[in-house]
Amino acid sequence: MGYRNLKDCVSDLEARGDLIRIAVETDPNLEIGAIQRRVYQAGGPALLFTRVKGCRFPMLGNLFGTMARTGFIFRDTLDDIRRLVDLKINPTAFLKNPKEYAGAPLSALRLLPRRVSRGPILDYRTTISELPQLKSWPMDGGSFVTLPQVYSEQPGRPGFRFSNLGMYRVQLAGNDYRLNEEVGVHYQIHRGIGVHHAEAIERGEPLRVNIFVGGAPSMTVAAVMPLPEGLPELSFAGLLGGHRLPMVCRKGELPMPAEADFVITGTIDPSKTLPEGPFGDHLGYYSLAHHFPVLRVENVWHRDGAIWPFTSVGRPPQEDTTFGAFIHELTGALIPEVLPGVKGVHAVDAAGVHPLLLAVGSERYVPYEAERVPRELLTIASAILGNGQLSLAKYLFIAPHEDNPPDIHNIAEFLAFILERADWRRDLHFHTRTTIDTLDYSGSGLNEGSKVIVAAAGPKRRQLPTEVPAGLRLPDGFTSPQVCLPGVLAVTGPAFPGYGDHGAPDLERFCASFAPDDPINRFPLVAIVDDSPFTARTLNNFLWVTFTRSNPAADIGGIGASVRCKHWGCDGALVIDARVKPHHAPPLEDVPEIERRVDALGAPGGPLHGII
Repeated sequence: MGYRNLKDCVSDLEARGDLIRIAVETDPNLEIGAIQRRVYQAGGPALLFTRVKGCRFPMLGNLFGTMARTGFIFRDTLDDIRRLVDLKINPTAFLKNPKEYAGAPLSALRLLPRRVSRGPILDYRTTISELPQLKSWPMDGGSFVTLPQVYSEQPGRPGFRFSNLGMYRVQLAGNDYRLNEEVGVHYQIHRGIGVHHAEAIERGEPLRVNIFVGGAPSMTVAAVMPLPEGLPELSFAGLLGGHRLPMVCRKGELPMPAEADFVITGTIDPSKTLPEGPFGDHLGYYSLAHHFPVLRVENVWHRDGAIWPFTSVGRPPQEDTTFGAFIHELTGALIPEVLPGVKGVHAVDAAGVHPLLLAVGSERYVPYEAERVPRELLTIASAILGNGQLSLAKYLFIAPHEDNPPDIHNIAEFLAFILERADWRRDLHFHTRTTIDTLDYSGSGLNEGSKVIVAAAGPKRRQLPTEVPAGLRLPDGFTSPQVCLPGVLAVTGPAFPGYGDHGAPDLERFCASFAPDDPINRFPLVAIVDDSPFTARTLNNFLWVTFTRSNPAADIGGIGASVRCKHWGCDGALVIDARVKPHHAPPLEDVPEIERRVDALGAPGGPLHGII
């Protein structure tokens, strides 16, 4: 059951026509990443690059590029996981239908890794410089591992029980790293390795770390799973992979998967950091160079016939979008177990995942009130923003289950439902000077920014306009009003002038120029942007521009704004300043020359003809 290594998975995918070999020489410097992105966008097959320029190892891309392929890879175990999730939600299900759940206890046996003394991973040694040097975007600071599985153990309590396996960015070369001796380990806030690293620093000792690449496909998925603290990712990998994971355990070393394709071993110096990045990231911008921990490399192991899996990230949707969808399919039903009162949460991929959450929760505090208002919703929203990686969100829109809102995955309808009911004098709740995603540069500093909860409940209070009203006037410098969605207007503003004592002066001027009865107030939400036709062209454009380029506490204004008992609100339209600011990171842009080379691969006679 399940694939024990990457080679077997590749063979099966190729046999069923869901993987093709790229036998022409391709360059890991920009070209291979661009090919993978194009094939992903086309819904194409997995790609095995067999002639990688400057490298003897083949590279595997787009492995998880479609939900259908991902489901096929884990076809043997998905039903087992669903049954275990069902039993977690309803333990009495076993008693009601014992035959249906008879295999659940056997599935649970796979949670414990199996210790072995040797394995294929110990076949050969190599060096960092001989690994594929993947660079996905032109401003990247060097070559990166983009599907790493970074393994660490709690220094004071070593062993599988308190281990962590996470997908943290690993820079192989560039910047100030000593080639073959040092690599960068970039982990964001609220990640499991941070707990281990903090303890190692407190103990004044290096943190031993192993970086796995390849192996059982379940290991890659486990490394991105947002599991509850205390549940080892290795256990989930065994469950998803359909077998107990064989881990090579040698005295004085961390364990490594016997079937991995590559393993880099070493220690993180407790007192040393070096600049890591820039790197083209999943928000659609570069994350810039900052000091991050450094791994002193001890060994680079690889198995016979090793394959280097990779992905290329960028503005969503990309291959990591499939990871998110697959994770939701596996564990979405457990959300009410983890967060009581929550009926569902959707981290919106098109907005960069962490910038925007949509949620549905219970509103039962005062059921006898004549008109429902947000009460329990605020408690639930605070719980969401205090839980794991959900705490990195900037915008949280939440509605009560009792009002029968649309499915949170129908983004346009759910936003319309909120905007029809929102009372901007009551329903905005800010968290200022707090933490946000490390990769989000819209805030006031690295890891620093603000959040806003929009909790709307009760009856519909307005009809949302779908056309620009006749007679709409805009202040000087603001042009081209465009309807993005019902009730949402985008306006092109002048170049951002910088912040004053109370925010951007021209945002204040924009809001102050309208009277309460002005037609613009028919739109509950207005976004000031650099290019309103682009913003309004698609739903994804609106989501990406609005929520990746604004910091709620600094960039939200309103027509008829006031503060009552320290609670900010407005009588008219809510206005979000989503223009590019000087402190923002640059957006990712394709390289025309590279795109022409990719086009040639899709021409008649090329290996991608008929795919792109």
